Amino acid sequence: MAEFVLGIDLGTTNSALAWARAGGAGAGETPEKPAILEIPQVVAPGECVSQRTLPSFLYMPFEGEFEPVALDLPWTAPVEGKLPWVVGTFARDHGAKLPGRLVSSAKSWLSYGVLDRNAGVLPPTAPPDLAKISPVEASVAYLAHLRDAWNTHAAAQGWNAPFEDQEIYLTVPASFDTVARDLTIQAARNVGATNLTILEEPQAAFYAWLAVSGETWRKSVQVGDLVLVCDIGGGTSDFTLIAVGEEDGTLKLERVAVGDHILLGGDNMDLALAYAVAGTLKSGMDGLDANQKIALVHGCRAAKEKLFSDPKESKATITILGKGSKVIGGAIKATLEREMLEQVILSGFFPACGSGEAPARGRRLGLTEIGLPYAADPAITKHLAQFLARHGALSDGSAAAKPTKILFNGGVFEAAPLRDRLTETLTSWTGAEVPALPAADLHLSVALGAAQYGLARLGKGVRIRGGVNRSYYIGLETPAPAVPGVPPPVKALCVVPMGMEEGTQADVPTPDLGLYVGEEAEFRFLASTHRHDDVPGTVLDRWDPDALAELPPLKTTLEARSPEEVGQAVPVRIVARVTELGTIELSCRSLEDDRAWSLEYNLRQAEAGA
Repeated sequence: MAEFVLGIDLGTTNSALAWARAGGAGAGETPEKPAILEIPQVVAPGECVSQRTLPSFLYMPFEGEFEPVALDLPWTAPVEGKLPWVVGTFARDHGAKLPGRLVSSAKSWLSYGVLDRNAGVLPPTAPPDLAKISPVEASVAYLAHLRDAWNTHAAAQGWNAPFEDQEIYLTVPASFDTVARDLTIQAARNVGATNLTILEEPQAAFYAWLAVSGETWRKSVQVGDLVLVCDIGGGTSDFTLIAVGEEDGTLKLERVAVGDHILLGGDNMDLALAYAVAGTLKSGMDGLDANQKIALVHGCRAAKEKLFSDPKESKATITILGKGSKVIGGAIKATLEREMLEQVILSGFFPACGSGEAPARGRRLGLTEIGLPYAADPAITKHLAQFLARHGALSDGSAAAKPTKILFNGGVFEAAPLRDRLTETLTSWTGAEVPALPAADLHLSVALGAAQYGLARLGKGVRIRGGVNRSYYIGLETPAPAVPGVPPPVKALCVVPMGMEEGTQADVPTPDLGLYVGEEAEFRFLASTHRHDDVPGTVLDRWDPDALAELPPLKTTLEARSPEEVGQAVPVRIVARVTELGTIELSCRSLEDDRAWSLEYNLRQAEAGA
């Protein structure tokens, strides 16, 4: 048994690690509550300081920019002739001046399916002589820093507790697609996380609230409550509904709905602030070159965080380096006023709206530059209205789900006006006050909650039931006469229902199915966050494209028994299994003999074999 549980929040803007003792607590003893690890990081050349969060930024120095020792960490020694990448506070602050060498928002790129997420795409504006890295490589760099920080701390305490031997609980957005989840797992494996479990961030925030509340949580919610966890991070807006029920006379918690992946968060707000601040400059945004524009966005982010963290501050100064030979002398100074900050974010991202409104889709041109697919409509309140409307069945058939409590998460909600706007909006929709549950820590609750979840899995705390957060389907080809230009119709067979618990399996009742063997065949997979009532064996003849999203297909050749069987359809039945990490395994078992073919949809790519 591992001595510690480690909860890791691999955030878009900031990452954190929380820890708690897993062993040593006897029956009836109160386990140690999760604590936040202080993370050593470079904050200035030659200066290393420990902080509670690690900014998720990576800077690539150019030759001769620093002496290697200037970037040294407690666990590293300079390598002659090679400068290391810099991760954390100094990377963020210094990189804002040279954005072409700064990697940011890697987590958002990790969820972008248009590109090969293992390919070098970051930084997007890198100079020609700088080798770009992949979102996975950036994630590995952040996780490796957290790993080394833990190992250094454990050694200093005299603990024989290396990172790879501990129980690791790593969080991901609830809305992450299966590919992004698996890439996150891949990054964690690369730094030695062998005992790994994935947890959704909104659930982690709720576990943090449970940890802070202790046994009093049972007095804060009651049977019939529907808690909305509203998690606005640096790159995503995540919505989750947790229902409070009763079983054997005690309260139980169940995650009953998650939202779609909405690429809308602090990054978008920083960009909006940059345009607002640029409007105060003589030449506006058009007077800045590409790197200066990026630097302005990073400067607005820092100014936003400063104002949100200190309500007494009325304004923050932003400095943008000049162009060419006037890099220093031509520096531009701008100011972000608190009034502008709250106006831009309140009006642009949290406008008052009706419960029946939906976000605008936005027009798309036939050609577009490759970049992050941000939400077309920045109104988070409209995205929330759409999410609740899709899950109206959770509130006695109402037009929209009606939360009775709300739990905020994410540094954006440090601003009281934003929390107030959202609670006022929910109250107007539901017709009743929707009080907020006290958050553990808007910046650290995800890491703390992940560690608390680790304790809960050991029986040291209440668990939230949930299972997989989507229903999964496999495509079935329907026999039909050949018609030029018209592909055969495809049906969707539900193989894994929403809520199916990890570590369980189920037989999938099906019509007569045949599995083609001996030649390449394509298997189509689909998923839905909206369809709560489908069970294994449900067949959909048609569906709303907004309710059922197609996943990357699998092309593979399954082994045939003989040359005569090549290209033939073998009668099969399907058994579906969900592993502890959420991997979907489909076993196609022959009805004629004892053969079985495994189709493992492993979240990054589907691999099949005999």
